[in-house]
Amino acid sequence: MDFGFPSEAVVILGVTVVSSVWLDLFFHRNSEEVTLKNATAWSVFWICLALAFYGYLHFRYSEEFASLFLSGYVLEKALSIDNMMVFVAIFSSFGIKGILQHRILYYGIVGALVFRAAFVAAGTAVFGLSHWIELLFAAIVLWTGIKMFSGNEENNETVAYSNHWSVRLTKKLLPVLPRLVENKFLVKRSIADGVAKKEGFSLSRSAPLYATPLLLCLLCIEVSDIIFSFDSVPAIIAVTKEPFLVYSAVIFAILGLRNLYFMLAAAAKYLIHLEKAVALVLVFIAIKLGSSALGLYHIHHEVSLIVVLGLITLGVVASLLFPEKEQHASDP
Repeated sequence: MDFGFPSEAVVILGVTVVSSVWLDLFFHRNSEEVTLKNATAWSVFWICLALAFYGYLHFRYSEEFASLFLSGYVLEKALSIDNMMVFVAIFSSFGIKGILQHRILYYGIVGALVFRAAFVAAGTAVFGLSHWIELLFAAIVLWTGIKMFSGNEENNETVAYSNHWSVRLTKKLLPVLPRLVENKFLVKRSIADGVAKKEGFSLSRSAPLYATPLLLCLLCIEVSDIIFSFDSVPAIIAVTKEPFLVYSAVIFAILGLRNLYFMLAAAAKYLIHLEKAVALVLVFIAIKLGSSALGLYHIHHEVSLIVVLGLITLGVVASLLFPEKEQHASDP
């Protein structure tokens, strides 16, 4: 039985998203520094909201549809971990700290909701056309997982995101003021002139508006998220091909990304094996996609949920039991 797009569920999803985003903006209207305690509390709120929607699907429609939503939600949340690690490196590269990170992530999430809708619509439309497409998705996810697992741990730290291709392209289209100006993404010529005169440098060219490093960082975040979608969306479609369930799972996972970022940013140096756990999740999803496409074996979505949760838990436990050895100054 297909789930489709029941009007009641669509309206409830829309109202829930709009009201919860407004609530988030209302409580963060004073632009205060986001603390670990605050991020954790809001993460619990977003998870409870997703579980409430799971309960609604369970009692209003069926346990199967609710379980498919929950499996997709957990998978998207788990795969977001690696993307958040990249965000940490991007902010570090641009020198963006504190409340400015929260501002960038807010607009980044708005963009992610739009781009994910396009990816989900396209992915679910072409996924069932041929088993070759499923195998292609499986290959993409498998390649990403293997690359992540075998990649060097210092990769995110050594990449100069401030010189990313998206940044270079933006600089060709817009003149850039190489200084932060409060929380502005764009500034007028008069403000740019004042900053340049005060700090003793010349502007690259004359224009009515100048981009600040805040805008460059936002664009880099958006591009990173789009690239991330190429493996996360096929992974969720591997669990369910119902567009509404896929998108709702993605939406609820995305809504909590800002708070997940601040939690992971604080704990990243301790959870050293978590990225490898996410890589194993991708490898598992690739195997699930491939076996289904070839008609070998269908892995039930509840089994997928257990495997994903088990691998992420294993990554956290391994990080606690086998922490990274500290390098002392006296060591060669």
